[in-house]
Amino acid sequence: MLTNAFATEIISPNPSWVILDTEDQWQRFSQPVGNDPEKPLIQSSLLLDGLHCAACSGIIEHGVQSLPGIVSARVSMSKRRAVVVWSPALTCPSKILSAIQTLGYGASPASHNENELNATSKNRKAFWRWMVAGFCMMQVMMYASPSYFTKAGDISSDISHLLNWASWLLSLPVILFSSRTFFGNAWRDLKLKQISMDLPVALGIGITFIVSSAATFEPNSWWGHTVYFDSMTMFVFFLLSARLIEVKLHARTLGALESLVSRIPENTERINIDGSFSRVLNTQLNVGDIVRVNMGEAFPADGKLVLGNTKVDESLLTGESTPIHKNLHDSVIAGSYNLGPTVHIMLENIGESTQYGQIVNLINQAAIEKPRLSQLADQIARPFLLFVILSAAVAAALLWDVDRGRALMTAAAVLIVTCPCALSLATPAAMLASASAFVKRGILIRRLQAIEGIAKVDTVIFDKTGTLTEDHIQVESISYKEGLSESNALALAAAIAQHSLHPVSRAIFTAHQQSLSPDLLLTLEDIQEEVGAGMSATLSSTNSQTNLFEGRLKLGSAKFCGIQDDDPQTQQVFLADAHGWLATFDLQEAIKPHAAEAIQQLKKLHLEVELLSGDQAHTVESLTNAIGISKFMAACSPDDKLTRLHALKQQNKKVLMVGDGLNDGPILASAHVSIAMGKGVPLTLAHADYIFLNGDISQIPHLIRHARRTMLVIKQNIAWAIVYNLISIPLAFSGVLSAWLAGLGMAISSLIVVANALRLTSFAASPSLTTPTKVL
Repeated sequence: MLTNAFATEIISPNPSWVILDTEDQWQRFSQPVGNDPEKPLIQSSLLLDGLHCAACSGIIEHGVQSLPGIVSARVSMSKRRAVVVWSPALTCPSKILSAIQTLGYGASPASHNENELNATSKNRKAFWRWMVAGFCMMQVMMYASPSYFTKAGDISSDISHLLNWASWLLSLPVILFSSRTFFGNAWRDLKLKQISMDLPVALGIGITFIVSSAATFEPNSWWGHTVYFDSMTMFVFFLLSARLIEVKLHARTLGALESLVSRIPENTERINIDGSFSRVLNTQLNVGDIVRVNMGEAFPADGKLVLGNTKVDESLLTGESTPIHKNLHDSVIAGSYNLGPTVHIMLENIGESTQYGQIVNLINQAAIEKPRLSQLADQIARPFLLFVILSAAVAAALLWDVDRGRALMTAAAVLIVTCPCALSLATPAAMLASASAFVKRGILIRRLQAIEGIAKVDTVIFDKTGTLTEDHIQVESISYKEGLSESNALALAAAIAQHSLHPVSRAIFTAHQQSLSPDLLLTLEDIQEEVGAGMSATLSSTNSQTNLFEGRLKLGSAKFCGIQDDDPQTQQVFLADAHGWLATFDLQEAIKPHAAEAIQQLKKLHLEVELLSGDQAHTVESLTNAIGISKFMAACSPDDKLTRLHALKQQNKKVLMVGDGLNDGPILASAHVSIAMGKGVPLTLAHADYIFLNGDISQIPHLIRHARRTMLVIKQNIAWAIVYNLISIPLAFSGVLSAWLAGLGMAISSLIVVANALRLTSFAASPSLTTPTKVL
């Protein structure tokens, strides 16, 4: 809970933030949540500064949640971002931002451009702190080097004292400038009775400087004559170096996520009433506006081309790496890039209602969500820091009567070396790196915990339509009357089918277009269509094959064509003339490319694969035989699917459900982990942990492999953090590890964790799914 003093401090919000309290301003970084119109709630995204460990995120979460009107507050240390849900009737953004500032952290609305400017300014200051620490360290090391290579008495006391004074002077910029953030954050923790990583670090730096200063001012007193300015400056330099490198590694780790979030430009050229163009902020755009998008620019909203043709890059939005050609009146999506000449589009959806806006919201929500292992690390961080301070006090007490100067330096080494930073970064760094890899493949993740969930699955259940099959049918095989050829039969049927929009007609016409003789199309007359039955036509007298057929040609059901259907369970279309049957076209839903090979890859991962479908048994069995699934259930109702899922759960199976994201809502929500495979599924309606934007089934084995690899990296990171502390604490406690070595060890431990997670930013090489799937 917040202290009374803290509550008093935040009553008056910062005047510079009061402007954000108007609705038109906070809408730029907020959106409504909840379904109660009488008690509206707002969700705001904030950028944070000053976070260095899990304890920092806990301080902000508890502090903000203690404010009136706050429903929830979640902080992601890895992304330096907070998501706060608040009631506009009880509080406002200025009070929330002021509260975070009072806690000792920086906060600002999550506007990408503001974030870039803030990040640039902060990085510049961090760089100067690092430069000052590095310069002073080298000079101090130069003055300290004589003591490394000489014996006692080789240097006169006056010279030694002069060198110590020079080192003290050069250490002042390190203490007053380079270490300012450590001491500022430590003072904040003491005022608020909190604890974070910077408190033991500041104590270690402070103890080292005080002991060394005392030895410089009065070398003959009880604390001894040894100075440690070299260790102190080296430690600060190593720690600042680690944080600079960590920021760079984080930028690479989150590269695809940040690239996606920052695709929309801040301003766009909009057409005026007089036909001229002027640049306006995207926040000023409205549905129906016509905007001009030049080559290399991103489309600012969803819309339709009203002038020009072009090619667009939708790779980061759909995972489709091939540029897509767009003609006049074709739709384009926000965030995709114009790769061709300048085009004009009419806006149809803007802001949060675009597919891009929904994707960005999902990414930000997933990045904020804390996985189970991350929550455990947060719970451990505060007790561990208290243990560090207690251990340092015990080490100093044990050596106090032996050598007081050594006792204090041992305490400083313990404070510096035992840092929970690596443990705090172990899980979120790896999972956010994997989320970045997923985005590159056109895969969105709703919650990071799903990575751990899918890594543990042992059973995969597929729906059929829209998941293993495409949303259209195709011609499987053709049988025809003696005297005809397959190409002639298909050309004759396609000549009739091209005049209908029925899915069956489209399938026959498409099969002809893909045949070896797509130009062999006959001319027809008197074309008629009977809804639900079929089509009839007469061959034009200009065709050379007119004498081969008698009367009107018919394409449709057996009843419509007047012939006997020997296999009523099979989906078939017939072609006939006045003499009777000419050809039969067996139809089947088109199987998705690589479906059979993806199933085999899943089996190689030692997963059981099942198919649950509402279609008839003969249709489902034909599909399972083609793609290699042995377990299936046909004619399933939604309740039947749920019953099967619960039966598997009772057998302690960990189930992954793969569906189209809409019709499978209940079973997707009930499974341990779920994937929505529907291409173009509305993201707000897809009840799944993962959403495959391009509906590519071949990604599932890659996803599971990568999730298992992610969990392995997390275990490696946690094991490293634990082993590091188990080794370093005794060494520091016994006085073997000096302060500068302790600082180096702490810095390296954090870098190892982040660098190890960096391996997850792309999928590992695995068997490729390149062989086309056989059509049923």
